[in-house]
Amino acid sequence: MAVTEQPAPENPEGDEQPIKQRKNGLYPAVSDELAANMTSGWADTELRDLQPVPQAAETARRRAELSARFPGERLVIPAGNLLTRSNDTEYPFRAATEYVYLTGDQTHDGVLVLEPAGEQGHTATVYLLPRSDRGNGEFWLDGRDGELWVGRRHSLTEAERLLGLPAADVRELPDALRAGTGPVRVVRGHDAGIEAALDGLADAGRDEELRVFISEQRLVKDAFEIGELQKAVDSTVRGFEDVVKVLDKAEATSERYIEGTFFLRARVEGNDVGYGSICAAGPHATTLHWVRNDGPVRSGDLLLLDAGVETHTLYTADVTRTLPISGTYTELQRKIYDAVYEAQEAGIAAVRPGAKYRDFHDAAQLVLATKLVEWGLVEGPVERVLELGLQRRWTLHGTGHMLGLDVHDCAVARTETYVDGVLEPGMVLTVEPGLYFQADDLSVPEEYRGIGVRIEDDILVTEDGNRNLSAALPRTSTDIEAWMAALKG
Repeated sequence: MAVTEQPAPENPEGDEQPIKQRKNGLYPAVSDELAANMTSGWADTELRDLQPVPQAAETARRRAELSARFPGERLVIPAGNLLTRSNDTEYPFRAATEYVYLTGDQTHDGVLVLEPAGEQGHTATVYLLPRSDRGNGEFWLDGRDGELWVGRRHSLTEAERLLGLPAADVRELPDALRAGTGPVRVVRGHDAGIEAALDGLADAGRDEELRVFISEQRLVKDAFEIGELQKAVDSTVRGFEDVVKVLDKAEATSERYIEGTFFLRARVEGNDVGYGSICAAGPHATTLHWVRNDGPVRSGDLLLLDAGVETHTLYTADVTRTLPISGTYTELQRKIYDAVYEAQEAGIAAVRPGAKYRDFHDAAQLVLATKLVEWGLVEGPVERVLELGLQRRWTLHGTGHMLGLDVHDCAVARTETYVDGVLEPGMVLTVEPGLYFQADDLSVPEEYRGIGVRIEDDILVTEDGNRNLSAALPRTSTDIEAWMAALKG
Protein backbone atom coordinates (compact mmCIF):
# COMPACT_ATOMS: atom_id res chain seq x y z
CA MET A 1 0.00 0.00 0.00
CA ALA A 2 1.48 3.35 -1.02
CA VAL A 3 1.39 5.99 1.69
CA THR A 4 2.35 9.66 1.86
CA GLU A 5 4.50 9.02 4.95
CA GLN A 6 4.91 6.34 7.63
CA PRO A 7 1.64 4.60 8.57
CA ALA A 8 -0.15 6.16 11.53
CA PRO A 9 -0.74 3.99 14.59
CA GLU A 10 -4.23 2.83 15.35
CA ASN A 11 -6.31 5.43 17.16
CA PRO A 12 -6.56 4.16 20.75
CA GLU A 13 -9.50 6.48 21.40
CA GLY A 14 -11.75 4.96 18.78
CA ASP A 15 -12.90 5.84 15.29
CA GLU A 16 -14.98 8.80 16.48
CA GLN A 17 -11.90 10.81 17.46
CA PRO A 18 -10.56 13.23 14.84
CA ILE A 19 -7.10 12.74 13.36
CA LYS A 20 -5.10 15.58 14.85
CA GLN A 21 -2.58 17.67 12.97
CA ARG A 22 1.06 16.93 13.83
CA LYS A 23 3.36 19.57 15.30
CA ASN A 24 5.44 19.62 12.11
CA GLY A 25 2.40 20.64 10.08
CA LEU A 26 1.90 17.25 8.41
CA TYR A 27 -1.20 15.12 8.76
CA PRO A 28 -1.11 11.44 9.78
CA ALA A 29 -0.51 8.91 7.04
CA VAL A 30 -3.30 8.04 4.62
CA SER A 31 -3.11 6.11 1.41
CA ASP A 32 -2.70 7.98 -1.87
CA GLU A 33 -5.90 6.39 -3.10
CA LEU A 34 -7.94 7.57 -0.11
CA ALA A 35 -6.40 11.02 -0.29
CA ALA A 36 -7.27 11.30 -3.97
CA ASN A 37 -10.78 10.02 -3.32
CA MET A 38 -11.43 12.62 -0.64
CA THR A 39 -10.57 15.51 -2.96
CA SER A 40 -13.36 14.86 -5.45
CA GLY A 41 -17.07 14.21 -5.66
CA TRP A 42 -18.25 17.14 -3.55
CA ALA A 43 -21.13 19.44 -4.50
CA ASP A 44 -20.76 23.21 -4.83
CA THR A 45 -22.27 24.57 -1.60
CA GLU A 46 -21.45 28.26 -1.99
CA LEU A 47 -24.35 30.37 -0.69
CA ARG A 48 -25.20 33.11 -3.16
CA ASP A 49 -28.42 34.64 -1.82
CA LEU A 50 -27.19 35.88 1.55
CA GLN A 51 -28.45 39.14 2.99
CA PRO A 52 -26.38 41.39 5.29
CA VAL A 53 -26.70 40.77 9.01
CA PRO A 54 -29.39 43.01 10.56
CA GLN A 55 -26.85 45.21 12.32
CA ALA A 56 -24.62 45.75 9.26
CA ALA A 57 -25.56 49.43 8.92
CA GLU A 58 -24.91 49.98 12.61
CA THR A 59 -21.53 48.24 12.60
CA ALA A 60 -20.48 50.41 9.63
CA ARG A 61 -21.44 53.55 11.57
CA ARG A 62 -19.54 52.32 14.62
CA ARG A 63 -16.42 51.68 12.54
CA ALA A 64 -16.71 55.19 11.07
CA GLU A 65 -16.79 56.67 14.58
CA LEU A 66 -13.75 54.62 15.51
CA SER A 67 -11.94 55.74 12.37
CA ALA A 68 -12.60 59.41 13.13
CA ARG A 69 -11.19 59.02 16.64
CA PHE A 70 -7.86 57.49 15.52
CA PRO A 71 -6.96 59.05 12.13
CA GLY A 72 -3.83 57.75 10.42
CA GLU A 73 -3.42 54.75 12.74
CA ARG A 74 -3.81 51.06 11.99
CA LEU A 75 -6.40 49.56 14.35
CA VAL A 76 -6.49 45.83 15.09
CA ILE A 77 -9.46 44.26 16.89
CA PRO A 78 -9.33 40.44 17.35
CA ALA A 79 -12.22 38.07 18.06
CA GLY A 80 -10.06 35.72 20.12
CA ASN A 81 -9.14 32.06 19.88
CA LEU A 82 -10.54 28.78 21.09
CA LEU A 83 -9.59 27.94 24.68
CA THR A 84 -8.76 24.41 25.75
CA ARG A 85 -11.11 22.99 28.35
CA SER A 86 -9.29 19.70 28.81
CA ASN A 87 -6.82 17.85 26.62
CA ASP A 88 -8.25 18.11 23.09
CA THR A 89 -11.64 19.63 23.86
CA GLU A 90 -12.40 23.34 23.82
CA TYR A 91 -14.78 25.62 25.63
CA PRO A 92 -17.69 26.93 23.54
CA PHE A 93 -16.35 30.02 21.80
CA ARG A 94 -17.64 33.49 22.59
CA ALA A 95 -16.13 36.26 20.45
CA ALA A 96 -14.65 39.33 22.10
CA THR A 97 -17.20 42.06 22.66
CA GLU A 98 -15.23 44.76 20.83
CA TYR A 99 -14.99 42.58 17.72
CA VAL A 100 -18.69 41.66 17.74
CA TYR A 101 -19.69 45.29 18.27
CA LEU A 102 -17.73 46.45 15.23
CA THR A 103 -18.41 43.56 12.83
CA GLY A 104 -21.45 41.51 13.83
CA ASP A 105 -19.28 38.41 13.34
CA GLN A 106 -18.76 35.75 16.01
CA THR A 107 -16.19 33.35 14.55
CA HIS A 108 -13.01 32.37 16.37
CA ASP A 109 -9.64 33.66 15.14
CA GLY A 110 -11.30 36.55 13.29
CA VAL A 111 -9.57 39.93 13.27
CA LEU A 112 -10.88 43.33 12.17
CA VAL A 113 -8.20 45.64 10.77
CA LEU A 114 -8.74 49.30 9.94
CA GLU A 115 -5.95 50.49 7.63
CA PRO A 116 -5.33 54.25 7.31
CA ALA A 117 -6.58 55.57 3.96
CA GLY A 118 -5.74 59.28 4.02
CA GLU A 119 -8.73 61.57 3.66
CA GLN A 120 -10.97 58.51 3.37
CA GLY A 121 -10.25 57.67 6.99
CA HIS A 122 -9.70 53.93 7.07
CA THR A 123 -10.29 50.86 4.93
CA ALA A 124 -11.80 48.07 7.03
CA THR A 125 -11.06 44.39 6.36
CA VAL A 126 -12.17 41.40 8.38
CA TYR A 127 -9.66 38.56 8.43
CA LEU A 128 -11.22 35.12 8.82
CA LEU A 129 -10.52 31.44 8.41
CA PRO A 130 -11.67 30.53 4.87
CA ARG A 131 -13.51 27.33 4.02
CA SER A 132 -11.50 24.16 4.69
CA ASP A 133 -9.23 23.21 1.79
CA ARG A 134 -10.39 19.94 0.24
CA GLY A 135 -7.29 19.75 -1.93
CA ASN A 136 -4.78 19.27 0.90
CA GLY A 137 -7.13 17.26 3.12
CA GLU A 138 -7.50 19.70 5.99
CA PHE A 139 -11.30 19.59 5.80
CA TRP A 140 -11.37 15.95 6.94
CA LEU A 141 -8.00 15.51 8.68
CA ASP A 142 -7.86 18.64 10.86
CA GLY A 143 -9.76 17.80 14.04
CA ARG A 144 -9.92 21.38 15.30
CA ASP A 145 -10.92 23.39 12.25
CA GLY A 146 -11.70 20.82 9.57
CA GLU A 147 -15.30 21.27 8.46
CA LEU A 148 -15.98 17.52 8.39
CA TRP A 149 -15.45 17.57 12.17
CA VAL A 150 -16.71 20.96 13.33
CA GLY A 151 -19.15 21.98 10.60
CA ARG A 152 -19.25 24.29 7.63
CA ARG A 153 -18.17 27.90 7.97
CA HIS A 154 -18.77 30.76 5.60
CA SER A 155 -16.49 31.34 2.66
CA LEU A 156 -14.75 34.71 2.51
CA THR A 157 -17.13 35.79 -0.25
CA GLU A 158 -20.12 34.83 1.88
CA ALA A 159 -18.65 36.68 4.85
CA GLU A 160 -18.31 39.82 2.74
CA ARG A 161 -22.00 39.67 1.84
CA LEU A 162 -23.04 39.08 5.43
CA LEU A 163 -20.84 41.63 7.15
CA GLY A 164 -20.70 44.32 4.48
CA LEU A 165 -16.92 44.67 4.37
CA PRO A 166 -14.01 42.98 2.56
CA ALA A 167 -12.79 39.64 3.94
CA ALA A 168 -9.34 38.06 3.69
CA ASP A 169 -7.52 34.96 4.93
CA VAL A 170 -6.51 35.45 8.56
CA ARG A 171 -3.55 33.09 8.17
CA GLU A 172 -1.86 35.76 6.08
CA LEU A 173 -2.44 38.53 8.61
CA PRO A 174 0.55 38.09 10.99
CA ASP A 175 3.06 38.59 8.17
CA ALA A 176 1.12 41.61 6.90
CA LEU A 177 1.11 43.15 10.38
CA ARG A 178 4.85 42.64 10.81
CA ALA A 179 5.47 44.32 7.47
CA GLY A 180 3.29 47.32 8.28
CA THR A 181 4.57 50.78 9.06
CA GLY A 182 3.18 53.70 11.00
CA PRO A 183 1.36 53.82 14.34
CA VAL A 184 -0.77 50.82 15.30
CA ARG A 185 -3.11 49.99 18.15
CA VAL A 186 -4.52 46.56 19.11
CA VAL A 187 -7.20 45.45 21.55
CA ARG A 188 -5.18 43.23 23.86
CA GLY A 189 -6.06 40.13 25.79
CA HIS A 190 -7.81 38.12 23.09
CA ASP A 191 -5.24 36.85 20.57
CA ALA A 192 -1.66 36.22 21.68
CA GLY A 193 -0.54 35.45 18.13
CA ILE A 194 -1.71 38.80 16.81
CA GLU A 195 -0.09 40.60 19.74
CA ALA A 196 3.17 38.75 19.06
CA ALA A 197 3.06 39.85 15.43
CA LEU A 198 2.80 43.45 16.64
CA ASP A 199 5.55 43.12 19.23
CA GLY A 200 7.63 46.27 19.15
CA LEU A 201 5.08 48.07 16.96
CA ALA A 202 2.20 48.58 19.40
CA ASP A 203 2.32 50.20 22.83
CA ALA A 204 0.25 48.88 25.74
CA GLY A 205 -0.68 52.35 27.00
CA ARG A 206 -1.85 53.54 23.60
CA ASP A 207 -3.64 50.24 23.06
CA GLU A 208 -5.65 50.77 26.23
CA GLU A 209 -6.96 54.06 24.80
CA LEU A 210 -8.45 52.05 21.91
CA ARG A 211 -10.19 49.60 24.24
CA VAL A 212 -11.51 52.43 26.41
CA PHE A 213 -12.92 54.29 23.42
CA ILE A 214 -14.81 51.23 22.17
CA SER A 215 -16.17 50.69 25.68
CA GLU A 216 -17.43 54.26 25.81
CA GLN A 217 -18.96 53.93 22.33
CA ARG A 218 -21.26 51.31 23.82
CA LEU A 219 -22.59 53.51 26.62
CA VAL A 220 -25.48 54.70 24.43
CA LYS A 221 -27.34 51.93 22.63
CA ASP A 222 -28.73 52.27 19.12
CA ALA A 223 -32.15 51.04 18.02
CA PHE A 224 -30.83 47.62 16.99
CA GLU A 225 -29.21 47.09 20.38
CA ILE A 226 -32.32 48.15 22.29
CA GLY A 227 -34.36 45.70 20.25
CA GLU A 228 -31.94 42.88 21.01
CA LEU A 229 -31.94 43.70 24.71
CA GLN A 230 -35.73 43.58 24.72
CA LYS A 231 -35.59 40.14 23.06
CA ALA A 232 -33.16 39.00 25.73
CA VAL A 233 -35.42 40.27 28.49
CA ASP A 234 -38.55 38.72 26.98
CA SER A 235 -36.87 35.31 26.81
CA THR A 236 -35.63 35.77 30.36
CA VAL A 237 -39.18 36.42 31.58
CA ARG A 238 -40.25 33.13 30.01
CA GLY A 239 -37.28 31.44 31.66
CA PHE A 240 -38.43 32.69 35.07
CA GLU A 241 -41.89 31.34 34.36
CA ASP A 242 -40.36 27.98 33.48
CA VAL A 243 -38.60 27.90 36.84
CA VAL A 244 -41.73 28.65 38.87
CA LYS A 245 -43.55 25.80 37.13
CA VAL A 246 -40.94 23.24 38.23
CA LEU A 247 -40.19 24.39 41.78
CA ASP A 248 -41.66 21.15 43.11
CA LYS A 249 -39.12 19.17 41.06
CA ALA A 250 -36.35 21.46 42.28
CA GLU A 251 -37.38 20.72 45.86
CA ALA A 252 -36.94 17.03 45.11
CA THR A 253 -33.46 17.58 43.66
CA SER A 254 -31.45 20.81 44.14
CA GLU A 255 -30.73 24.30 42.82
CA ARG A 256 -29.24 22.55 39.77
CA TYR A 257 -32.76 21.79 38.56
CA ILE A 258 -33.50 25.51 38.51
CA GLU A 259 -30.25 26.25 36.71
CA GLY A 260 -30.93 23.57 34.08
CA THR A 261 -34.50 24.72 33.55
CA PHE A 262 -33.49 28.29 32.85
CA PHE A 263 -30.55 27.16 30.69
CA LEU A 264 -32.93 25.22 28.45
CA ARG A 265 -34.89 28.40 27.70
CA ALA A 266 -31.64 30.30 27.03
CA ARG A 267 -30.37 27.70 24.57
CA VAL A 268 -33.70 27.23 22.79
CA GLU A 269 -34.44 30.94 22.29
CA GLY A 270 -30.95 32.45 22.39
CA ASN A 271 -27.26 31.68 22.23
CA ASP A 272 -26.64 30.90 25.89
CA VAL A 273 -27.02 32.41 29.33
CA GLY A 274 -25.33 35.79 29.49
CA TYR A 275 -23.50 34.87 32.72
CA GLY A 276 -23.50 32.10 35.27
CA SER A 277 -27.04 31.82 36.63
CA ILE A 278 -27.40 32.51 40.35
CA CYS A 279 -29.99 30.04 41.68
CA ALA A 280 -29.63 30.71 45.38
CA ALA A 281 -32.10 29.12 47.77
CA GLY A 282 -32.26 29.72 51.51
CA PRO A 283 -29.07 31.18 53.03
CA HIS A 284 -27.25 30.90 49.68
CA ALA A 285 -29.21 34.02 48.68
CA THR A 286 -26.87 36.04 50.91
CA THR A 287 -23.86 35.11 48.70
CA LEU A 288 -23.80 37.67 45.90
CA HIS A 289 -22.38 35.42 43.18
CA TRP A 290 -23.64 32.01 44.24
CA VAL A 291 -23.15 29.98 41.03
CA ARG A 292 -22.38 26.56 42.50
CA ASN A 293 -26.14 25.95 42.56
CA ASP A 294 -25.79 22.67 44.40
CA GLY A 295 -27.85 23.37 47.50
CA PRO A 296 -31.29 22.21 48.62
CA VAL A 297 -34.51 23.95 47.67
CA ARG A 298 -36.89 23.98 50.65
CA SER A 299 -40.45 25.16 51.07
CA GLY A 300 -40.51 28.11 53.46
CA ASP A 301 -37.22 29.51 52.16
CA LEU A 302 -36.67 32.17 49.53
CA LEU A 303 -35.16 31.58 46.10
CA LEU A 304 -33.01 34.40 44.71
CA LEU A 305 -32.88 33.84 40.96
CA ASP A 306 -30.50 36.13 39.06
CA ALA A 307 -30.32 35.07 35.42
CA GLY A 308 -30.34 36.38 31.86
CA VAL A 309 -30.75 34.99 28.37
CA GLU A 310 -28.12 36.00 25.81
CA THR A 311 -29.53 36.50 22.30
CA HIS A 312 -28.03 35.05 19.14
CA THR A 313 -26.36 38.45 18.63
CA LEU A 314 -24.85 38.19 22.16
CA TYR A 315 -26.86 40.89 23.96
CA THR A 316 -27.84 39.78 27.46
CA ALA A 317 -30.58 40.46 29.94
CA ASP A 318 -29.86 40.62 33.69
CA VAL A 319 -32.91 40.16 35.90
CA THR A 320 -33.38 39.12 39.52
CA ARG A 321 -36.41 38.11 41.52
CA THR A 322 -36.55 36.73 45.05
CA LEU A 323 -39.40 34.24 45.22
CA PRO A 324 -41.06 32.38 48.09
CA ILE A 325 -40.53 28.71 47.27
CA SER A 326 -43.84 27.82 48.92
CA GLY A 327 -45.61 30.51 46.90
CA THR A 328 -46.25 32.76 49.91
CA TYR A 329 -43.88 35.05 51.81
CA THR A 330 -43.66 34.83 55.59
CA GLU A 331 -44.30 38.04 57.49
CA LEU A 332 -40.59 38.79 57.92
CA GLN A 333 -39.72 37.81 54.36
CA ARG A 334 -42.41 40.14 53.09
CA LYS A 335 -41.17 43.00 55.28
CA ILE A 336 -37.65 42.68 53.93
CA TYR A 337 -38.81 42.14 50.35
CA ASP A 338 -41.11 45.17 50.45
CA ALA A 339 -38.26 47.32 51.78
CA VAL A 340 -36.05 46.29 48.85
CA TYR A 341 -38.93 46.92 46.45
CA GLU A 342 -39.40 50.42 47.89
CA ALA A 343 -35.67 51.05 47.42
CA GLN A 344 -35.82 49.82 43.84
CA GLU A 345 -38.80 52.06 43.11
CA ALA A 346 -36.82 55.05 44.38
CA GLY A 347 -33.83 54.02 42.27
CA ILE A 348 -35.86 53.58 39.08
CA ALA A 349 -37.55 56.94 39.63
CA ALA A 350 -34.10 58.58 39.65
CA VAL A 351 -33.22 57.19 36.19
CA ARG A 352 -33.83 59.94 33.64
CA PRO A 353 -31.83 61.95 31.09
CA GLY A 354 -29.63 64.58 32.68
CA ALA A 355 -29.52 62.83 36.05
CA LYS A 356 -26.18 61.87 37.49
CA TYR A 357 -25.37 58.19 37.09
CA ARG A 358 -24.88 57.85 40.85
CA ASP A 359 -28.33 59.28 41.66
CA PHE A 360 -30.24 56.01 41.41
CA HIS A 361 -27.79 54.30 43.75
CA ASP A 362 -28.04 57.10 46.29
CA ALA A 363 -31.84 57.06 46.14
CA ALA A 364 -32.01 53.32 46.78
CA GLN A 365 -29.43 53.42 49.57
CA LEU A 366 -31.36 56.17 51.35
CA VAL A 367 -34.45 53.95 51.54
CA LEU A 368 -32.53 50.91 52.73
CA ALA A 369 -30.60 52.87 55.36
CA THR A 370 -33.87 54.33 56.63
CA LYS A 371 -35.39 50.85 56.96
CA LEU A 372 -32.36 49.50 58.81
CA VAL A 373 -32.60 52.36 61.31
CA GLU A 374 -36.37 51.87 61.71
CA TRP A 375 -35.83 48.17 62.40
CA GLY A 376 -33.23 48.95 65.05
CA LEU A 377 -30.43 47.14 63.23
CA VAL A 378 -28.17 50.19 63.06
CA GLU A 379 -28.08 53.36 65.13
CA GLY A 380 -29.26 56.51 63.38
CA PRO A 381 -29.75 59.14 62.34
CA VAL A 382 -29.94 58.04 58.71
CA GLU A 383 -27.59 60.81 57.57
CA ARG A 384 -24.91 59.45 59.88
CA VAL A 385 -25.43 55.90 58.60
CA LEU A 386 -25.03 57.01 55.00
CA GLU A 387 -22.04 59.24 55.70
CA LEU A 388 -20.19 56.35 57.35
CA GLY A 389 -21.54 53.73 54.95
CA LEU A 390 -22.81 51.61 57.85
CA GLN A 391 -25.71 50.23 55.79
CA ARG A 392 -23.24 48.47 53.53
CA ARG A 393 -22.89 45.59 56.00
CA TRP A 394 -26.27 44.48 54.63
CA THR A 395 -26.58 46.23 51.25
CA LEU A 396 -23.10 45.14 50.11
CA HIS A 397 -22.98 46.24 46.47
CA GLY A 398 -23.68 49.04 44.05
CA THR A 399 -27.24 49.42 42.84
CA GLY A 400 -26.63 48.75 39.15
CA HIS A 401 -24.44 48.79 36.07
CA MET A 402 -24.59 49.29 32.33
CA LEU A 403 -25.97 46.41 30.27
CA GLY A 404 -25.42 45.32 26.68
CA LEU A 405 -23.10 42.87 24.94
CA ASP A 406 -21.54 42.28 28.35
CA VAL A 407 -23.59 41.82 31.47
CA HIS A 408 -21.34 44.45 33.08
CA ASP A 409 -21.09 46.47 29.91
CA CYS A 410 -18.67 49.31 29.18
CA ALA A 411 -16.53 48.14 32.09
CA VAL A 412 -13.33 49.95 31.03
CA ALA A 413 -14.97 53.28 30.27
CA ARG A 414 -13.38 56.18 32.12
CA THR A 415 -14.80 57.07 35.51
CA GLU A 416 -15.74 60.55 34.33
CA THR A 417 -17.87 59.19 31.48
CA TYR A 418 -19.46 56.31 33.43
CA VAL A 419 -19.96 56.39 37.20
CA ASP A 420 -19.28 60.12 37.42
CA GLY A 421 -21.17 60.78 34.20
CA VAL A 422 -24.69 61.84 33.29
CA LEU A 423 -27.45 59.59 31.98
CA GLU A 424 -28.46 59.96 28.32
CA PRO A 425 -31.34 58.56 26.26
CA GLY A 426 -30.36 55.15 24.93
CA MET A 427 -28.39 54.04 27.95
CA VAL A 428 -29.53 50.73 29.45
CA LEU A 429 -28.70 49.91 33.05
CA THR A 430 -29.80 47.64 35.83
CA VAL A 431 -31.38 48.82 39.07
CA GLU A 432 -30.83 46.10 41.68
CA PRO A 433 -30.82 46.97 45.37
CA GLY A 434 -30.66 44.21 47.94
CA LEU A 435 -30.53 43.33 51.62
CA TYR A 436 -28.47 40.38 52.79
CA PHE A 437 -28.42 39.04 56.34
CA GLN A 438 -25.69 36.44 56.60
CA ALA A 439 -26.43 33.21 58.42
CA ASP A 440 -23.63 33.93 60.94
CA ASP A 441 -24.40 37.62 61.48
CA LEU A 442 -24.82 37.99 65.23
CA SER A 443 -25.55 41.72 64.91
CA VAL A 444 -29.14 41.05 63.78
CA PRO A 445 -31.97 39.08 65.39
CA GLU A 446 -31.83 35.36 64.69
CA GLU A 447 -34.94 35.36 62.51
CA TYR A 448 -33.22 37.68 59.99
CA ARG A 449 -30.21 35.45 59.56
CA GLY A 450 -29.95 33.60 56.25
CA ILE A 451 -32.40 35.87 54.40
CA GLY A 452 -31.22 37.55 51.20
CA VAL A 453 -33.40 39.62 48.88
CA ARG A 454 -32.51 41.34 45.60
CA ILE A 455 -34.82 42.76 42.93
CA GLU A 456 -33.30 43.69 39.58
CA ASP A 457 -34.73 45.14 36.39
CA ASP A 458 -33.28 46.37 33.11
CA ILE A 459 -34.03 50.05 32.57
CA LEU A 460 -33.79 52.03 29.32
CA VAL A 461 -33.21 55.77 29.63
CA THR A 462 -35.73 57.49 27.34
CA GLU A 463 -36.13 61.09 26.16
CA ASP A 464 -38.56 61.86 28.97
CA GLY A 465 -37.64 59.39 31.70
CA ASN A 466 -37.19 55.64 31.56
CA ARG A 467 -38.78 52.38 30.44
CA ASN A 468 -38.55 49.14 32.36
CA LEU A 469 -37.67 46.51 29.75
CA SER A 470 -38.47 43.74 32.23
CA ALA A 471 -41.80 45.15 33.41
CA ALA A 472 -43.60 41.97 32.28
CA LEU A 473 -42.17 40.20 35.31
CA PRO A 474 -44.12 41.00 38.52
CA ARG A 475 -42.23 42.93 41.20
CA THR A 476 -44.45 43.57 44.23
CA SER A 477 -44.74 40.81 46.81
CA THR A 478 -48.50 40.56 46.26
CA ASP A 479 -48.17 40.37 42.48
CA ILE A 480 -45.43 37.74 42.73
CA GLU A 481 -47.60 35.51 44.90
CA ALA A 482 -50.53 35.82 42.47
CA TRP A 483 -48.23 35.18 39.48
CA MET A 484 -46.74 32.08 41.08
CA ALA A 485 -50.16 30.73 42.01
CA ALA A 486 -51.39 31.17 38.44
CA LEU A 487 -48.33 29.41 36.98
CA LYS A 488 -48.55 26.50 39.38
CA GLY A 489 -52.27 26.41 38.56
